[in-house]
Amino acid sequence: MTATTGTAERDSGLSWSALGGRLLQGGTILALIVLILFFLAMRPDVVLSFTNVRNILYQVAILAIISVAQTIVMVVGDFDLSVGATSALSGAVAGAMMTESMPIGLAIVVALLVGLGVGVANGLLIAYARLSAFVATLATMTSVTGLAYLFTGGTTLFNFPKSFNALGQGRWLQIPFPVYFAVIISVLFWLILRYTTLGRRWYAVGGSAEVARLSGVNVKRARLIAFSLAGLISGVGGVLLAARLGSASAEQGVDNMMFSVAAVFLGMTILRSGVANLGGTMVGVAIIGVLSNGLNILGVNSYVQQVVTGLIIIAAVVLSALRHRER
Repeated sequence: MTATTGTAERDSGLSWSALGGRLLQGGTILALIVLILFFLAMRPDVVLSFTNVRNILYQVAILAIISVAQTIVMVVGDFDLSVGATSALSGAVAGAMMTESMPIGLAIVVALLVGLGVGVANGLLIAYARLSAFVATLATMTSVTGLAYLFTGGTTLFNFPKSFNALGQGRWLQIPFPVYFAVIISVLFWLILRYTTLGRRWYAVGGSAEVARLSGVNVKRARLIAFSLAGLISGVGGVLLAARLGSASAEQGVDNMMFSVAAVFLGMTILRSGVANLGGTMVGVAIIGVLSNGLNILGVNSYVQQVVTGLIIIAAVVLSALRHRER
């Protein structure tokens, strides 16, 4: 009798634990669905209209690109505080070069090389100088922001060529160009992470750098490549943001660093392993985009939106921690 009762209690505990695990794993997608249904109930005439969906995609396109960069470095077990500042610097460099009559193509190439250079610097500091990612990218973020102010002269640059602005403002099939760039970059790096040797090495380093090293993985080189690509991708986001706004400044898009971290943490709850993954990150980006758009539609004060955003980041970190604990 006692043994039977004890077995039943254990089975009940296991079932509740399994149920909790399933709810936790699907919590991020469920949150997105709940948000859509809530805003749909509040403004059914607006939320699912083609124009509004297109606006949401347009709003999150740059964040999606920056979140790809953040996902890569978090796959290898680190994070990058400088992605927002790097994107701002790349946009500022492109704008400054064009205001000096440099050809558009060359200005974009220089801006992307600047982003790549920042990523390489981060990779060298973290992988070879063995600085912590927090210290290295915090220092880089500060320096890069200063460089952006130097390039812009502390002002906002504008009057860019129309052909450059078209990269961020043009449309094909009624969909803005930045959305296509975001989709292409996301799919490309999803394929890299899932199907290539480089992607498997990144995941191995993120799982355990020492085990990866003993397995023959060049951990330092893997981290260097991850941070270098993160810098390059951030540069792409910065150039597109400058083209979208038709202007460039030192603080432009720096909030994307915070949002990208939140998106990656939200996405980490989707997989049972609780690791960073691009599919989950894009769901996290969608949650942030739908929430921001819905609050704007309802006329919620921007300061309240900042509070809600902070709560989302806390929730994302807590959910990620619970997923790791369950694992």
